[in-house]
Amino acid sequence: MASTAVSSGARRIRRQLPTSPWLFAAPGLLIAGAFILYPFVSTLVNAFTDRRTLVPGEFVGLANFRELLHDDMFWIGLRNSSLYVLGVVPALVLLPLLLALLVHKSIPGITFFRSAFYTPVVASIVVVGLIWVWMLDERGLVNSLLETVGVGRIGFLSDQWLILLSAMAVTVWKGLGYYMIIYLAALANVPRELHEAAAVDGAGPVRRFLSVTVPAVRSTVVLVAALASVAAFKVFSEVYLMAGPSGGPAGEDTTLVMLVQRTGTGLTGRVGYASAISVVVFAVTLVLMLLVLRADRKEES
Repeated sequence: MASTAVSSGARRIRRQLPTSPWLFAAPGLLIAGAFILYPFVSTLVNAFTDRRTLVPGEFVGLANFRELLHDDMFWIGLRNSSLYVLGVVPALVLLPLLLALLVHKSIPGITFFRSAFYTPVVASIVVVGLIWVWMLDERGLVNSLLETVGVGRIGFLSDQWLILLSAMAVTVWKGLGYYMIIYLAALANVPRELHEAAAVDGAGPVRRFLSVTVPAVRSTVVLVAALASVAAFKVFSEVYLMAGPSGGPAGEDTTLVMLVQRTGTGLTGRVGYASAISVVVFAVTLVLMLLVLRADRKEES
């Protein structure tokens, strides 16, 4: 009787197994479908319509994308987002690696410095942005110090290019700790014997860094470059807080994501046109990731 009960129980389990994984995955799939897949498909569909906030809209084909080609603000946004990638990504690839090397050693008190470097990551971007705005304001801390030493006040928040550079500085400062943690995980897997062998051969710290550390964490460098590129191209909060809703003087500091927010929100928002800009942002970020992966493959070969 006992064996019969066990066999019948095993048959029930086998019958339930094909559906059991889906039951476990269902909550995650529902969340992904509701908050990722549906918005993506909806944005893609809206990009080919003239939909507004309170108007369903009709199919207009490629009209929104043709309009983009003649929209000066779109090209300004594309320029600023591209410059942001060029200015931020190299710093976020190299500086966190150097920072990780500094805090990688097991010495007394190093945990404090690791926590201190990671603190900006967990801080709210709004709070961080407002602190930097206060520091860089015309009468802020930085300009007061510059005036004290005789340099004079600098329009960090009034000059087109200084606004963009200031926003880049905030992005780098806030992202250092995040990418540092990623590098620390990679450095923990680098065999100590490689450094010892290089030291025996007479290699100095710089030579060991270039010949041992960099090749060992190359895949992590690629990951950081991809993540930083996508995040930099989609920048919004830093520039919005530094330049204001208008995007700086005459809107010259507007990024693509800021243009999406400005165009597609409000009672008269052009949802279809904003969706077309969003599709372009997605396409460019996808190309950026593919270029990084392609460069990595060429390096491997």
